[in-house]
Amino acid sequence: MNKAAKIGFIGTGIMGGPMAGHLQKAGYSLRVFNRTREKTQNLIEGGAVWCDSPAAAARGAEVVFSMVGFPSDVESVILGENGVLSAAAPGTILIDLTTSEPALARKIYQAARAKNVGSLDAPVTGGDQGARNATLSIMAGGDREDFERARLLLEAMGKTVRYVGPAGAGQHTKMVNQILVAGIMTSMAEAFTYAKKAGLDLPTVLELVGNGAAGSPVLNRLGPRIIAGDWEPGFIIEHYIKDMTIALREAAAMNLELPTLSLARERYAAVAAAGYGRKGTQAIVKVEGHEAGVEF
Repeated sequence: MNKAAKIGFIGTGIMGGPMAGHLQKAGYSLRVFNRTREKTQNLIEGGAVWCDSPAAAARGAEVVFSMVGFPSDVESVILGENGVLSAAAPGTILIDLTTSEPALARKIYQAARAKNVGSLDAPVTGGDQGARNATLSIMAGGDREDFERARLLLEAMGKTVRYVGPAGAGQHTKMVNQILVAGIMTSMAEAFTYAKKAGLDLPTVLELVGNGAAGSPVLNRLGPRIIAGDWEPGFIIEHYIKDMTIALREAAAMNLELPTLSLARERYAAVAAAGYGRKGTQAIVKVEGHEAGVEF
């Protein structure tokens, strides 16, 4: 994809904003839409063109990205009355970066193919830090030809970019990630609660375990936020509950039971009910600790 290509980008929030910014810094011309126009201001100041609908962002663009919240948002911005597909020209490639439903990814793919438009479901993992640093992992499902055409754009936003199979495979791969993270997050909440209840110095504990067998990018990224009492989202709890629900529904369709994931969803539902639904996933320790008689 040459630098003269016009790129549409829909959804410029915590993740989408920095990702679109990397494309802009790489020299691509952007057409942007977001429900809250203020969140596009930095991009507009950098030369992006504001559009008043997803359709307007798609008009004249060779590739259109979407990074929104829920499957209903994906369906609206792509398949809706003023959605991307209502204006995308033949040969355009749609790339949905949202974590969404495999079935919806296949539905979008079929609708796009009917208009001679390409479609990739390409969810990402790495959180807000990965989005800012362009170190995300990006897993793409769809036609390999479309993936290869869009590879350079994806590599401007991520460090590990892979084609994983036909439409829907990107979303299934992201579900694997979310299932793994569920176990890490619930264990991390229990471990920090244990450490605090035992009267340990949390920064010292984090340094030791973070550099040992229990270390992980999740622990080393979110542990310091827990210690600092920083509950602002790198990934919003409401969105994670959505992801876990999708994964459990997909597992049920495959006759799989995922007890750890089921427990994690229950715990996060309690966190949301306590008023932290719009906070970062690390806020699970607020409820875990409170139940144990310690406060974070």
